[in-house]
Amino acid sequence: MEDRLQKILSAAGVCSRRKAEEYITAGRVTVNGVTAGLGDRADPERDEIALDGRAIARTGSRTVLMLYKPRGVVTTLSDEKGRKTVADLVRDCPARVWPVGRLDMDSEGLLLLTDDGELTNTLIHPRHEVEKEYLVWVTGFTQEGVLRLAQPMTLDGQALRPAQVRLIRQEGERTVLSVVIHEGKNRQVRRMCAFCGMTVRRLKRVREGKLGLDQTLKPGQWRPLTAEEMEQLK
Repeated sequence: MEDRLQKILSAAGVCSRRKAEEYITAGRVTVNGVTAGLGDRADPERDEIALDGRAIARTGSRTVLMLYKPRGVVTTLSDEKGRKTVADLVRDCPARVWPVGRLDMDSEGLLLLTDDGELTNTLIHPRHEVEKEYLVWVTGFTQEGVLRLAQPMTLDGQALRPAQVRLIRQEGERTVLSVVIHEGKNRQVRRMCAFCGMTVRRLKRVREGKLGLDQTLKPGQWRPLTAEEMEQLK
């Protein structure tokens, strides 16, 4: 069924309708190889729609990647400071994918990228309360601090659900904790630990929902999800 291009781009999770209008006006959107104009319509099931030469996935043909994001890489598709982005790491993927949620530059581990707008919304919207588990290397560990970390607290005026915290092991002056949260606020685990008197030295996301990080992946490597893993996400 034909629809307005800006609506198709928005439904695919590529951008907002207003941003899509800007892309179309700038001549960055094509339909079947022809530059589109504002007000043009297309059928996402039949037509080849592309932004900056990269095809927008058709409905029912979605891509979901698992990336082991290394430290020092920003979770954006482009960066005005010229830093390496997750888009650089998955450049060989034929689909135009974007990161699901955020993982700050100093953190590493599981990051999903997809061209599925509905899945993105399911995983990042607060009402779905998708669990995220992190291994956290901290200094300044105290039993009192860990107890406080597992208590209700507030960040940016928002009440957070209590984190689930487990002591994993001691590594010299550093302590490794497992911290499970349900939100995804900016640098949330680092800020929570700081509030409890601990400094995060390393942070690695190892699970999102029921999906765990593939231990065979090395930092910077990625692969598509299997059918079984897709079911775990749903």
